[in-house]
Amino acid sequence: MKKIFILLVIVILYSQFIFAQKTVWPMNGKIRVYFNRPVNTSVSSGTNAVYLNSCIADTLVNYINRAKYTLDFAVYNTSSSTAVNKVITAVNNAKTRGVTVRWIYDGSSTNSALSSLNSGINKLGSPTTSSYGIMHCKFMIIDANSSTTTDPIVWTGSTNFSTQQFNTDVNNVVIIQDKPLAQAYTAEFNEMWGSITATPNATNSKFGPLKTDPLSTHTFTIGGKTVELYFSPTDGANAHIESAIASAGTDLYFGVYTFTENVDANAIVTKHNAGVYSAGIIDQYSEYQGNSSACTSCPYSILTSGLGSSLFKVYTQSNSIYHSKYVIVDPSNTSSDPLVETGSHNWTSSADTKNDENILIIHDATVANMYYQSFFKNFTDLGGTLNVITGVEPDDKPSSLFIYPNPCSGYLTIKASGSDIFNNLEIQLFDLYGREVLTQIIQSQDYFKINTENLKEGIYFLKIATPSSVQTRKLEVIR
Repeated sequence: MKKIFILLVIVILYSQFIFAQKTVWPMNGKIRVYFNRPVNTSVSSGTNAVYLNSCIADTLVNYINRAKYTLDFAVYNTSSSTAVNKVITAVNNAKTRGVTVRWIYDGSSTNSALSSLNSGINKLGSPTTSSYGIMHCKFMIIDANSSTTTDPIVWTGSTNFSTQQFNTDVNNVVIIQDKPLAQAYTAEFNEMWGSITATPNATNSKFGPLKTDPLSTHTFTIGGKTVELYFSPTDGANAHIESAIASAGTDLYFGVYTFTENVDANAIVTKHNAGVYSAGIIDQYSEYQGNSSACTSCPYSILTSGLGSSLFKVYTQSNSIYHSKYVIVDPSNTSSDPLVETGSHNWTSSADTKNDENILIIHDATVANMYYQSFFKNFTDLGGTLNVITGVEPDDKPSSLFIYPNPCSGYLTIKASGSDIFNNLEIQLFDLYGREVLTQIIQSQDYFKINTENLKEGIYFLKIATPSSVQTRKLEVIR
């Protein structure tokens, strides 16, 4: 009986080990996202977001342990602590088993844990001159050039390597298994490293504004999903953040640690005024600690005025900061290219023009919804209330409202299944940047047409408001 019990315990422990490996190690072409603070799965669209409760470091160690050939780190700051020491031990063990390890860090930060690295691991600090900002990236590349397609992995997101960042500050982690993406990150790493070897070359090393763009493409197809990759300052990362914001047609959510770019704030308010449901969070230390009198034309003031206190919250926890940097676009509308932009890039001029930063834009409804589950919990924990937007239907599904043809080149027809829907109906058409190009009030009609012949080719958003509801549809005009 005792032997049977012991056997059962072994089987159970082994099955849990295998399950842990499956939940941590991604399959080929897989995108995984994790959050270090609780999420709200009641707004899940089918795949629940994963809250890693005080085990970001353990997850990172598991990935380091699978490295066979190379490990490259570009991390802003690595602070000595019990959790981080486990990471350092895993890196040293990788070096011992023959893995080539390279480490880039910010030269102006303490990086106290790096003194515990194996002395055979080469390190390179970024410049500390006044013309340079900071090396603010947080990424790790595993086995980028392995001939086994499931080996190359990129770990990135908003998390620096410290116990506070791993467990307490609000952060997210993105892990992607894809060889072309891993090689793209490696090309960027090599430019800062100044070499493709294990030894850095200070003469050839380029940081910040001195860098070129070593990538032949910034767009990747991973697991059937489109993923965009941009680095600062060569790639104009903030322009891509603006484009992501401008693409919103139904709903838009953002959570940003440091937010000083007025252009981003104005873009969000423009989308909100165009009928896109918009809400967001910034940290209390973002700028002026929420003191609007100190800056009447900065993002805090723009967003407070444009969104109102019910849709715009300041994170004011005493023991943590809101360190994530992301925007979620159209998580409720699968027909409108749902996406998430995230990475190390705060929404500041320095991040765009002086720092070394990286961002990913992931075009995927599931990923967008998982970030929304995290945002929803963060927002409601701050006392906010969000309208849960559901039932936004793609144009090719049954609805009481029919819009055709889409794409269109001449006239667009809008038809209802019942004439009562068009009693006192307001039609507004906005371009991709939220500018109103048409408005019309319809009375007692069951269908009508809009002339699109004078519109430029591109994407537009049709807002249709009745006394009882508002619908937003994406429209493409072609020539």
